[in-house]
Parts: sequence; structure tokens; C-alpha cells
Amino acid sequence: MKIIRSIKKIQSLTKQLASEGTSIGLVPTMGFLHEGHLSIIKRALQKSDIVITTIFVNPTQFAQGEDLTTYPRDEKGDIQKIKDAGGQIVFIPKASDIYPNGYETYIEVESLTKILEGKSRPSHFKGVTTIVAKLFNMTRPDVVLFGLKDFQQATVLKKMTTDLNYPIKFIIAPTVREKDGLAMSSRNKYFSKSERPDALALIYALKAAKEMVKANITDCQRIQKEMQAVIKTTCKKARIEYIAFNDFNSLKPTDKVVKNTICSLAVKLYNVRLIDNMKLM
Repeated sequence: MKIIRSIKKIQSLTKQLASEGTSIGLVPTMGFLHEGHLSIIKRALQKSDIVITTIFVNPTQFAQGEDLTTYPRDEKGDIQKIKDAGGQIVFIPKASDIYPNGYETYIEVESLTKILEGKSRPSHFKGVTTIVAKLFNMTRPDVVLFGLKDFQQATVLKKMTTDLNYPIKFIIAPTVREKDGLAMSSRNKYFSKSERPDALALIYALKAAKEMVKANITDCQRIQKEMQAVIKTTCKKARIEYIAFNDFNSLKPTDKVVKNTICSLAVKLYNVRLIDNMKLM
């Protein structure tokens, strides 16, 4: 397995691989890998000849006061996990190389980033789209994979890939969950043992929404109220940032659950911000 830290070296290597007809799969991450990441790497290996996993905690997608400095990191452990999963190349660039002094170019997807996460974190997607476009330029992937847990992010990046004419196959992989249903996230480590059960408030609420739809209750306002009650019953200290109902593909909001409606939510518990989602129909 190769570990590359230089932008010039990764560009040189991927140019060579492309000239040889080797297909490249790209799995961008911010590190502190869990089974969700590893499942995406394994899926990428089925779709390409060589898989490049990137590890980069991207400063431009964190707003002031968010957890950039405390975001969990474990480079040595991540490299071993990638190797065990079958990944062949790890790209670990420096922030100073990605954003050198005088850097001032950014990419924005307009309408899709104004709602949900974009409304709660206005500068977030500007940083996400920019770093992913830069990674595309550096690694020349044929296939790129992102997880469904961050479904708005995946939708935004898929739109960017299409609009900028990147010749890349875009794959959204299913959310991987813990045995109790909690969506895997690097931020789950922030919870103490006593706090951890309360994090299930999100999946409990989503399952309640799913059951209501099965019972032919499709009014989103009614479903939202029930979800709020479930969350507060599970964790009285939970602070709900949003519960939203949108079309899975266009992200257009809906007040009634119809085919392809996805419910997403963001909840803060013990100063840990979690997101999750579930397709309701």
C-alpha cells in the first residue's frame, strides 16, 4: 500500500495509472475511520482497479465555533484499517498545500445548499464542494463513492460532478449502522457511556415516522410532531435543529409524504451534533 502526501506525487501517479488504462475509485474521508467508511472502500474495490482513500480534515467546511480543532484523528489507525480493507493508496495532504497563502477560489452549488444543513451551516457546502473538486483534479477518479448518511452532501456533490462535466461515475452507498441502529459517525466517540443511549433518539424518531407512513399517515406536520415527542422522550436535553421532508432527488420540500420522500434531521445532544435520514416511501 502506498501512502502519498504530496499533491505533485498523487497527480503524477494517477496520470500514469490513467495512461495504463487502470480505473481509479476515490473514497474521500476526514479520517477517524469506522465500519461505514470501510464498507465504502470495499464497495469501491468492486467498481475499480485501484482505490484511493483520502484523509483530510478540511478546514473550509467548519464554521467558527465548530469542532475543527477537536475533530477526532487517528492517522496510524486509519492507515491500518484501509490496508486491512484492501485499499491500495492513501492520500494525506497538508492543509497548507491544499490552501496555500493567497488561496481564494471556491466552488458553490447554489439552490441545493440553501436548505437543511446549508441553512444551519451556511458556509459548510462551499468548503465541501471546493475540496472535493480539488481532490477530483488531483486523483482523476473514474468512480467516486459517498455515504447516504450525508445524503444532502451526496446530492450536492453529484450535482457539482454533473454540472462541471467530470467524467466520473457517482455512487451513493447505504448508511452503515451500529447494532442498535445508530448511524456510524466519527463524532459518536464524543459521547460518554451514559450519554450514548440517548443518541438513539434520532433513529427512534425516524422509525416512528416510517411506522406512521405505513399506517397511511402522510401529513408531514403531524409526523414531525410525533418525531419531536419521541426525541424529547428519549433525551430531554436534546436540541432539535431541524426535521425536514424532501424529495430524495431534487431536495424540494414537501408537506405530504409521497414516493421518494426522505426525512432528515439534525439534533444536538450533549453538545454533539448528529444527523440522520430515512426514506419514508
